[in-house]
Amino acid sequence: MKILMISPEIAPYSKTGGLGDAVAALTKAVAERGHEVRVFTPLYGSVKRVGEWTPYPDPVRVELGFGMFADCRVWEVPFHKAQINFCEYNHFFGAPEVYSQRKDDAYRFAFFCRAAIDFCEQANWIPDIVHCHDWTTGLVPAMLNTRDNWRRIARAGTVFTIHNLQHQGLCEKGIIDYLGLPWGLFTDDNYECLGGLNMMKGALYHSTKITTVSPTYAYEIQTPQYGFGIDHVLRHRARDLTGIINGIDYQEWSPLVDKYIPAHYNADDFTGKRICKAELQKACGLPVKENVPVFGVVSRLYDQKGLDLFAGILPELLSRAEMQVVLLGSGDPALESAFGRLAAQFPTKMYARIGYDNKLSHMIEAGSDFFVMPSRFEPCGLNQMYSMAYGTLPIVRTTGGLVDTVAAWSPNAPGQGTGINFQDADQQALLWAVERALQLYYDYSSDYYAVRRNAMCRDFSWDRSVDKYEEVYQSAVEMRKGAFPPPPKFVKPEPKQVAPAPAPKKEKQEAPKSAAPAPVVDTAPKPETVAKPVEEKPASLPKATSVKATPAKKNVPAKKSSRKKSSRKKK
Repeated sequence: MKILMISPEIAPYSKTGGLGDAVAALTKAVAERGHEVRVFTPLYGSVKRVGEWTPYPDPVRVELGFGMFADCRVWEVPFHKAQINFCEYNHFFGAPEVYSQRKDDAYRFAFFCRAAIDFCEQANWIPDIVHCHDWTTGLVPAMLNTRDNWRRIARAGTVFTIHNLQHQGLCEKGIIDYLGLPWGLFTDDNYECLGGLNMMKGALYHSTKITTVSPTYAYEIQTPQYGFGIDHVLRHRARDLTGIINGIDYQEWSPLVDKYIPAHYNADDFTGKRICKAELQKACGLPVKENVPVFGVVSRLYDQKGLDLFAGILPELLSRAEMQVVLLGSGDPALESAFGRLAAQFPTKMYARIGYDNKLSHMIEAGSDFFVMPSRFEPCGLNQMYSMAYGTLPIVRTTGGLVDTVAAWSPNAPGQGTGINFQDADQQALLWAVERALQLYYDYSSDYYAVRRNAMCRDFSWDRSVDKYEEVYQSAVEMRKGAFPPPPKFVKPEPKQVAPAPAPKKEKQEAPKSAAPAPVVDTAPKPETVAKPVEEKPASLPKATSVKATPAKKNVPAKKSSRKKSSRKKK
């Protein structure tokens, strides 16, 4: 099966969160099953050109509205058993950022959607499945259903994956003219939303199948609490909505092979984890204390992640509890300043790094004892699975994919569970969860090592997830076939062989049953015979009188009367 992934991010080239990791891991896992997979993604100015990059010989002509067009260059880069096609168009993607705050952000990704379709047609590579990831690709399903429904690529099944329903791509309606789309799409049951265009909403109506990244999140987004204004659309498409938990790439995130950590370890020997913890404390300028728990955070600093709750309880915790905190992230300037002040206030207990550092993120996962994820909502989450793979126990709120992946530890069930769960999204609930983690570490040391071992033994590979994606792909292909009549089959005529014509066979005509059989006329020539005189027989019946037929009068001129001559003679 040919599968086209259209995504704004793919790790390690472009990444702002879990989307880049998820697309990269899914691409590799699907390609391992023998499918032909390509990823179409923008070439941002921040992408490092490492490895073998091959440009396509001809530029791709992107057909826009009003008869306009633009040319872009496409690069081909091998990616394990798959292939990445980078779209180079510096007018929109020359800047280093993935998502800009400019007004033309919607036009950037509208151009990107158009380029993906035109590239496949011009490269003569027609996929069976077009898998669109998040709002930036939301215009692709509609284009295949309307403007491009006559093209070969329109027969592909479309799968749209919701990675985060909060970001929907609300923009101005001028995008319709920019792409040459019909204005019939600008209705309430299409792309129209609050007087503008909602890319994700329209994609939900036009996609063949819809997936999201965990079963619990698939249920949550159909409710007003988590639906962000389009929960009615998801309830309408509930039959075609599937929640599939993301997996993790164990080639990248595993304490057995991780190239960024100072020592490797496994669930039976934690010696390497103690070395990683000491190196993390040194790298962050914290006192090296083996018996003090380290709480790690690697996250974007936004309201969704609930880290404002963590910033609110840290002054109390750091002032009275024996613990250390290491934070890596960026986002909301207010949260960046809050964590910076806390690190300055408690220099021996907290370290905050604003920004992103891939090596440090691996070090935090391997060297921490607990990992804090107090998300208000979490579609799937990857860091809690990374943490469990490294034997770092996650502290999570019971929402979305966090519920589906983390089993709660309780003193009433010793030796069970894989982390700490709490329910309410407030400071008191998070404070209770952190105190329970401290209780597990200090008071239930035997349970602590058992729970850590349980976490490391969990299997979060992509095998089961890819099985479900293959089912979705196959169903989308079958559903899409029903939307188009089968193409005509052209059979090459075979050369005719000239043969002597057979003698015609005489066909007997069968008379209808009700009619008398027709007499058989013998047409064969017969020898001439001399006619014999017919003997007259005495008539036994009176002879019939014969009437001579009078010939028809001819149209001749009438003769002159002879009366005058006769009268003269009498005189």
